[in-house]
Amino acid sequence: MAVAGGLAPYVLSPRLRGASPGDTLKVGLIGCGGRGNGAAAQALSADNSVALTAMGDAFEDRLKSSLGSLKATAGDKVMVEPEHQYVGLDAYQKVIDSGVDVVILATPPGFRPQHLKAAVDAGKHIFCEKPMATDAPGVRSVLESVKEAKRKNLALVAGFCWRYDYARREIYQRIADGAIGEVRAVYATFYTGPVKPMPPADQRPDGMGDLEWQVRNWYNFTWLGGDGLVEQAVHSADKIGWVMDEEPPLKVVAVGGRQVSNNEGNIYDHVEVNYEYPNGVRAFLGCRQISGCYNQNADYVIGAEGEATIGVRPQPTLSGKTTWRYSGPGNNMYQTEHDELFASIRKGEPINDGVRMARSTMLAIMGRMAAYTGQEITWEQAMESQEQLVPDNLSWDMKLPIRPMAIPGKTKLV
Repeated sequence: MAVAGGLAPYVLSPRLRGASPGDTLKVGLIGCGGRGNGAAAQALSADNSVALTAMGDAFEDRLKSSLGSLKATAGDKVMVEPEHQYVGLDAYQKVIDSGVDVVILATPPGFRPQHLKAAVDAGKHIFCEKPMATDAPGVRSVLESVKEAKRKNLALVAGFCWRYDYARREIYQRIADGAIGEVRAVYATFYTGPVKPMPPADQRPDGMGDLEWQVRNWYNFTWLGGDGLVEQAVHSADKIGWVMDEEPPLKVVAVGGRQVSNNEGNIYDHVEVNYEYPNGVRAFLGCRQISGCYNQNADYVIGAEGEATIGVRPQPTLSGKTTWRYSGPGNNMYQTEHDELFASIRKGEPINDGVRMARSTMLAIMGRMAAYTGQEITWEQAMESQEQLVPDNLSWDMKLPIRPMAIPGKTKLV
């Protein structure tokens, strides 16, 4: 089996130099769910000389399903031999150690800080899905890994896909250039239906341990997925960070709760966040995952001399001081992420999205903190929080009690 044009006669070690067009970049996939499957397919389409050579997941059924799907779509670029198909809690390290050049991190986000650190320590280029952590200790770990990635000249592209959308790039640049005057407020919406509803406890298979039950239903637990705000609406938080030129807010308050029964899960299904920035600027983020409700994923930026509307009409628009509607080329932002990642490796000019990806993740986490505790929380308090949601020393046979649902006014900020 060979990559189109045949494998290059040697394996690239691209950590500290550009990769020539003939070098074959070996890719390893860590996390074989839907997003990992999509990211791997896009990576294999991003470059002519690339091969998927290793895959890892906690569960064999997920890996086998993903492998079959990728073979069907990417053909002979999928070169994952049985000895490079890794299953278990340590599968991520085995993928990293298998001789790959680029890793795709697409497990549930609670694992992301540990996997990112291991990939950077090993000198791998990285595509890192969002969000990058589910708690403040995880964000701090990510920031340390980002520093090390820069020191090692590694590419690190984040799965905040809207940053790679041509239309949004242009409108946010126009906003930064003053098209609507000084920004006074941002309103972002992420209203959608349930993502991965939690099955009732009586559907848990006999003999399945606590950890497997939670990991297989990861979206419903704060330590694994963060909750709907952190795992889904973090895209909206990222766009708030974008329009605010990555400046962190001073503080935040939020309201939220659980309207629809979620069986054993412990995440809220609606949150409304109010961020306060210097000079009285406000940003508002509303998210909801409830069936039968109004859905919208949009962004409204209000300036002193106009406003921007993004996601409501077919194309982003400006009105007021400037009247404008995007009319440039369209693109598949998911594909562009990988196109630009691999191009940066080839050029020896690696992209590093690290600092903003960590800050956007913390924007969402601090909003959850405020909603779950009912308190006003500063950026410094959020960044310094000692609440570690992700357990240490995970094992399949461990007892892992489910944290109770947060109650504002009773749940404490740690």
